[in-house]
Amino acid sequence: MVQHVSTVAFEGVEARPVDVQVQVAPGLPAFAIVGLPDKAVSEAKERVRAALIASGLALPAKRITINLAPADLPKEGSHYDLPIALGLMAAIGAMPSDALAGFTVVGELGLDGSLAPVAGVLPAAVAANARGHGLVCPMVCGPEAAWASPDMEILAPASLIQLANHLRGTQVLSRPEPKIRELAEDALDLSDIKGQESAKRALEIAAAGGHNLLFIGPPGAGKSMLAARLPSVLPPLTPSELLEVSMVASVAGAIEGGALTSRRPFRNPHHSASMAAMVGGGLRAKPGEISLAHLGVLFLDEFPEFQPQVLDSLRQPIETGEVVIARANHHVTYPARFQLVAAMNPCRCGRAYDPGFACRRGPNARCTAEYQARLSGPLLDRIDLHIEVPAVAASDLVLPPPSEGSREVAARVAVAREIAAERFRALGRPDLRVNAEAQGSLLEAVAAPEGAGLKLLSDAAEAMRLSARGYHRVLKVARTIADLDSAERIGRPHLAEALAYRALYDRVAVAA
Repeated sequence: MVQHVSTVAFEGVEARPVDVQVQVAPGLPAFAIVGLPDKAVSEAKERVRAALIASGLALPAKRITINLAPADLPKEGSHYDLPIALGLMAAIGAMPSDALAGFTVVGELGLDGSLAPVAGVLPAAVAANARGHGLVCPMVCGPEAAWASPDMEILAPASLIQLANHLRGTQVLSRPEPKIRELAEDALDLSDIKGQESAKRALEIAAAGGHNLLFIGPPGAGKSMLAARLPSVLPPLTPSELLEVSMVASVAGAIEGGALTSRRPFRNPHHSASMAAMVGGGLRAKPGEISLAHLGVLFLDEFPEFQPQVLDSLRQPIETGEVVIARANHHVTYPARFQLVAAMNPCRCGRAYDPGFACRRGPNARCTAEYQARLSGPLLDRIDLHIEVPAVAASDLVLPPPSEGSREVAARVAVAREIAAERFRALGRPDLRVNAEAQGSLLEAVAAPEGAGLKLLSDAAEAMRLSARGYHRVLKVARTIADLDSAERIGRPHLAEALAYRALYDRVAVAA
């Protein structure tokens, strides 16, 4: 007789159903796992054997065959341990054969029969709930699984013996409760930064509209400090956004203790990061930094020091909001709607914009152009705000801290975002959250400038040689500036400020 236990295989953040078929038949003693298992799955037989012995059970001296169906779907990860063990227990009569009917099972076994946490419990729970199943998972992952639905049945034992006792009725496992990680108040605040008022203004606009931002300035000007304080002015994740972000984090194994967090992601990879580390990939096509920054911030410090191929790989995800990792026999899609914030020096020595400074490598303009030529024009065209961050004078450092900090800026950002969200809902697009996501005819409807502003934009687009993408990004930024002013229409001052944030990019392009 063949025993069946349901589990899942992961393709990106999607969990595909897998049927674990267990057969214990007469023959020479053997233990085989078939169905395209990877090394971790193939080694499950030793963990399962040891865990059953530790739980007081011994495998019979027969031929044991485990089939993971569908057989042509690659099986990866250690979460197949528990369904294999439970299928064997049912096959040898240690538990009722129908005890796990209507359950999806995931979990890794220790040699002592304990259950260790595994990656992907939240997507597994969501998929199980969609099929009308309950979920069996390790106790540590229980709070994470509970977010899938308040009505689904979840069993989260700490060991194989606890689960067996629950199924026999001698012990009752309580349903885990969803858990939010308690975060200490952010110690980083915009009031820590003295001076740099124009950069703070650009940071506020970027936060309100979800715009990409590039800081250019000499070393020590405060570019990294500004970027690190961006999360302190961003609103917390909404419940739907929380699930989106947590699905990616769950697949990556980045959820600690089963507790989710409402803080937006902030990823800061080193400039030596490879293509696979940035966009995702590797042997198991894991999510990369851009997916882990979904609905949050991707901060790239020392922007030109990244490999050009790595930077250019960001161009398509910036436009589409997702990344497709292709393999010979399958492809995986991860969400990647991130906000790019980058920082760079103007040239190799970093002082090309200093008054009176002459670069030893040649004219300042040529030195700047050679250094910034590492960044492709199409990538720079996708960055909405280019802002110069000058060196901080000693006179600014002796001043008292600014009276306005992150709390005040965050309040204005929240109001502007709510104005934009309400406008999108009124136009039948509740899926859009910020102005940076508006496209096509919708952008024309929400960002139509007044007559004087339209004339300014037309003249500036010709003088600055704006591309169609650059033209539309100026409109998005102007729409955000108008929202910060609580203005219904985009006026000439809003467009003038938005165009000013493209002037630095235009100057660099001319120098090149």
